[in-house]
Amino acid sequence: MKAELYKRLFRAIFSEDILSLKKLASVIIQEERRLGHNVLADSLEKISITEKPKYAFWDGRKNETGLSSLPKSKRTNSQLVSYIPREQLKHHMILPNEVEERLLSIEQEYVARERLKKYNLVPKQKILLYGPPGCGKTLSAERIAWNLGLPLLKVRFDTLLSSYFGESASNLRSIFDYCKNKAVVLLLDECDFIAKSRITTQDVGEVPRIVNMLLTLLDEYDAPGLVLATTNLKVSLDEALFRRFDDVIEMPIPGKEERLHLLEMTLSAIPVSPDVNMKKIADQLDGYSAANIVLIAQRAAKIGILSGNKKVCNEHFMKSLEESCKF
Repeated sequence: MKAELYKRLFRAIFSEDILSLKKLASVIIQEERRLGHNVLADSLEKISITEKPKYAFWDGRKNETGLSSLPKSKRTNSQLVSYIPREQLKHHMILPNEVEERLLSIEQEYVARERLKKYNLVPKQKILLYGPPGCGKTLSAERIAWNLGLPLLKVRFDTLLSSYFGESASNLRSIFDYCKNKAVVLLLDECDFIAKSRITTQDVGEVPRIVNMLLTLLDEYDAPGLVLATTNLKVSLDEALFRRFDDVIEMPIPGKEERLHLLEMTLSAIPVSPDVNMKKIADQLDGYSAANIVLIAQRAAKIGILSGNKKVCNEHFMKSLEESCKF
């Protein structure tokens, strides 16, 4: 009993799953009462009631309240951001060591922000991720939110942008104002129109206004959370925007080692036939994005299962690769 309880406790601690920790605390109290340790059980129960958390973990029971108070457009009353529930966050990633270390440093600095403050040091709070589609930009934001135990708010550009004069910039300011006193990860996903250089674009109207507003808001940003922006652009990135971020990270196409790990991770729960040469398949997937590699492996598994096989065979991979070339 204790061994299993310790395992669950450690998983909850190191994944910062506050809800599981509370459930485990109740289990421990009940177990102590069962053993006749009533004084200890009473003390533990008192601590669970009176102690307040030092960090603002996102409690799933407050989701409805949180959603109802999210910033909205004054004219249309539409929500300007979407809350992504913790259980929907994807956080398992295969990344090159250099990228993994840079993401880890962001998480470590945030956790140690109070310690850094004593030395007049500020953690990285504004991050720009750029690179080809399907290489983990959005997933990185989800992973950071998961690891830090922070709610993820995704900007809804469909409601943010407006043809009315100045409304888009006003909507963007409302979002940043909302985040001033809230520890959240604010995600500006696929903000290519913002990241594109103002020198090379001929856009007129709301786009230049919202770009200028974002530059101002990033300069002023002093909130307890993080801002992450992602873009697919490889060239013509606005240098003025680059300078506003604390870190700019390129998310590259996966190398051979990462491709192999992606294949193995995707098929970790499914038996693979000895005739499958994973290294050879990883070579064939040179130039593919991480998302496409996962889809190809999943498609091969589905083909194998639907054909009545208990293992994924080489022929299933060949068929999956052939189908992928049609898209």
